[in-house]
Amino acid sequence: MITGSLKTTKSEEIFAAAQKLMPGGVSSPVRAFKSVGGQPIVFDRVKGAYVWDVDGNQYIDYVGTWGPAICGHAHPDVLKALHEALEKGTSFGAPCVLENTLAEMVIDAVPSIEMVRFVNSGTEACMSVLRLMRAFTGREKIIKFEGCYHGHADMFLVKAGSGVATLGLPDSPGVPKSTTGNTLTAPFNNLEAVKNLFEENPGEIAGVILEPVVGNAGFIPPDGGFLAGLRELTREHEALLMFDEVMTGFRIAYGGAQEKFGITPDLTTLGKVIGGGLPVGAYGGRKDIMQMVAPAGPMYQAGTLSGNPLAMTAGIKTLEILRQPGSYEYLENVTKRLADGLLQIAKETGHAACGGNISGMFGLFFTEGPVHNYEDAKKSDLQKFSRFHRGMLERGVYLAPSQFEAGFTSLAHTDEDIDRTLQAAREVMAAL
Repeated sequence: MITGSLKTTKSEEIFAAAQKLMPGGVSSPVRAFKSVGGQPIVFDRVKGAYVWDVDGNQYIDYVGTWGPAICGHAHPDVLKALHEALEKGTSFGAPCVLENTLAEMVIDAVPSIEMVRFVNSGTEACMSVLRLMRAFTGREKIIKFEGCYHGHADMFLVKAGSGVATLGLPDSPGVPKSTTGNTLTAPFNNLEAVKNLFEENPGEIAGVILEPVVGNAGFIPPDGGFLAGLRELTREHEALLMFDEVMTGFRIAYGGAQEKFGITPDLTTLGKVIGGGLPVGAYGGRKDIMQMVAPAGPMYQAGTLSGNPLAMTAGIKTLEILRQPGSYEYLENVTKRLADGLLQIAKETGHAACGGNISGMFGLFFTEGPVHNYEDAKKSDLQKFSRFHRGMLERGVYLAPSQFEAGFTSLAHTDEDIDRTLQAAREVMAAL
């Protein structure tokens, strides 16, 4: 356990070199620690619930490669399956039986999915499913929610969350107004705003796309009746409902948020967990909609590495582990202990805070709350979060380097890990 100032000499040297080679020194913006100050630590290896940096520091990890490491990093069963798959080759660019196996598992698990198409990332899945929504309905406009992030495709970079919120960026330069002109936005958990958009754009809206539990503006669950109201509205206006479950899929329940809340959308995007830590994404839904996708239908979408045998293998093995009895009960128990403990410590040490968890997904905002949407989330004390993040890092706890990102636990996190984390939080909050 780290108790003093971090020794980060090697991380600093590597990151300094990286900034001369890559924009901002990173391959994805949030990793740069811009919103929490200081420089990022450079990872060397991961195992179970832990990560080690290049300076030899060990941390309890609550990022979990941003969600996929639900079984713990480098799970031995996943590694064994990958070693066997490697012997057969790393890429086929042709059909393989592993695609059938993972597709069957996804279809069996996720209520809305009758057919599925594998891609390589959540961004690619969301970009493709948007094209499909427009192709199927013959309409061009979509509704998204402020603070929800659906990847970095042009049409989604409107009031987006994730790194856009973290860095305080406006709608991204380089995105033509003509591209986002058909993207309508509403506050999350505001059904009346969605009703108004449908009334103002009669017969023009292809569908509604949302994170059913927001994770890219921090952890924000849906209010009671919100998802059911969206389902009713989209049916009333003959529009499609699409759940972006890249983050929640197979994490907050085996069948995702749609199983958890009992609301079945028309289409769903997946990623993260179904790749077991390898790059993967997927979109799926009703068979009549999915048969629009080439080569079954006229809507074109393709990818050289789609259905990659290594990604399929890791995903299959990960889902097999998650299907074992008690997996989700364990995730709920360990994560609730963490989330409740953090809130209790904040209260005892005099800090305004709110948050919570659903299964292995959690969040903490430094604001009185409650947080119902992105505007509420922006009321958080970002400076306090920055100091909290650094204090936890120095005590061997790795949290997402942004107030606007959800946290994740895994089956590898133990009660001892939670105890150590809460003790660190008590020390840090008492000193804030």
